Amino acid sequence: MSSTLISTVTAIAQSTPQATATLYENVRVFDGTSTKLSAPTNVLVVNNLIKTISNKPIEVPSGTTATVVAGGGRTLMPGLSDAHAHLYIAGVTADQIIIPNPDIAFLDKVASEQAQAMLMRGFTTVRDMAGPIFRVKDAIDQGKVIGPRIYPSGSMICQTSGHCDFTVPEQLPRSFGGPLTPLEQVRFSSIVDGRAQVLTATRFNLRNGATQIKLATSGGGESHMDPLYVNEFTSDEIKAAVEAATDFGTYVSVHSYTPHSVRRSIDAGVTVIEYGQLLDEATVKYMANKGIWLSTQVFDEAGPSFPPDVRARKHELVLNQGNVWSWAIKNNVKLAWGTDLLFEPQNMYKQNTELVGMKQFMTPAHALKIVTHDNAQLFALSGKRNPYTEGKLGVVQEGAYADLLLVDGDPTQNLDIIADPAKNFRVIMKDGKIYKNTL
Repeated sequence: MSSTLISTVTAIAQSTPQATATLYENVRVFDGTSTKLSAPTNVLVVNNLIKTISNKPIEVPSGTTATVVAGGGRTLMPGLSDAHAHLYIAGVTADQIIIPNPDIAFLDKVASEQAQAMLMRGFTTVRDMAGPIFRVKDAIDQGKVIGPRIYPSGSMICQTSGHCDFTVPEQLPRSFGGPLTPLEQVRFSSIVDGRAQVLTATRFNLRNGATQIKLATSGGGESHMDPLYVNEFTSDEIKAAVEAATDFGTYVSVHSYTPHSVRRSIDAGVTVIEYGQLLDEATVKYMANKGIWLSTQVFDEAGPSFPPDVRARKHELVLNQGNVWSWAIKNNVKLAWGTDLLFEPQNMYKQNTELVGMKQFMTPAHALKIVTHDNAQLFALSGKRNPYTEGKLGVVQEGAYADLLLVDGDPTQNLDIIADPAKNFRVIMKDGKIYKNTL
């Protein structure tokens, strides 16, 4: 080989970025679908993907900068995910956003802080279900802000006198010459009526980068214009959103509690139901037969600080939720889980404790499967709008994203471990980068 060729090859090699690796030794793996932990195993991460999983020693590839993590028999599992997060309003009170001309720079700052806090609780992926989280998402993806992967919905689409209409009764709707509401000013919501306005709102969210679309098609627990029994949006209005989303290769998810609202939404083409706490078993079976997803939560009673009407609504939802979880599991409904925490900054730590609340309805291993592998399957419904396709999410498999937690104890047997991430999550890794290591 000529000296010229040798020097050229050397120059090319020197200009190639050096790969980084993390080797987890002696860990027991929950892979996202298993019912129990693996035997002692070694897992090699190269750059941002899981490269090798083996019960035999693994050699770090030559030319790689490697970090070796002595697992000590701890549990290695996928990062947690939240299918119904509200990053943009998680860290503020209602009084800080439902005001004229809200401070958008302040709201962005708080959302960024909440994103970092979520990651440090072990949540490596979330689906944001209302609000202009696009700026924060982009900053996270570019490495400027620390936080989870985000599947953004953009503004929640509601009707006049619907779930996100917090105006006073006498204020004119925008169609009658009224102004944007404060929540519309920050793009948390869009209040629209009629097929044409639904199309515009849906396409606006898609233009901004929404990976899925969120509509409200029934009354809400904390909104005052619409009791729980109310059906919102006509079939044609819902179909308009579905058609626009389908044209962009993605799906519509709806806030809905009641059998009538859920059936109307499904018959209009909706793919995912959020909540569903007031469903009957016949409608749960209808969902199973149609292959519809139920993305739901474990609700607690509203505290004494809430108005009496909100406490009464929340009580009604709590009363029936055990039935819905039971029916959904019995009928093999596609289940996802989220928290829906908002407007209570002091309670955001409950993201982990609400996950643990699932143990009253299922085994710990089943709950872990839902918050890792199953949620990831829901996120993938966004098709070509999915921003994270280099590897799989929600699993510990070769070729999957290295979104990993190293955990003290066995959460497949004791789900309570998840409730204390500060103590029990010894390593938090997202996209191959370690953000926490207390070993």
